[in-house]
Amino acid sequence: MRPQCKHTAGWAHPAQGESRCKACGVVRFADYGALRPAGLPSALTPKPRDARRADRAAATRIANLPRRTAWWGLTTAA
Repeated sequence: MRPQCKHTAGWAHPAQGESRCKACGVVRFADYGALRPAGLPSALTPKPRDARRADRAAATRIANLPRRTAWWGLTTAA
């Protein structure tokens, strides 16, 4: 089991956005940015118009699904 450090010895800043406890060596990152490996395509988001159109199409499909009325009444009362 690892002893718990209260980080009272202070923090060293070896690199920008990085802090390291002088007593136990715990590292804290202040400037976080998502990392993407090189060569991946850029993330694309749909235009708001297209997103609304897709949401409406999904809602219409769900609203028009056939109902499963056969599930009702399958149990019998004792």
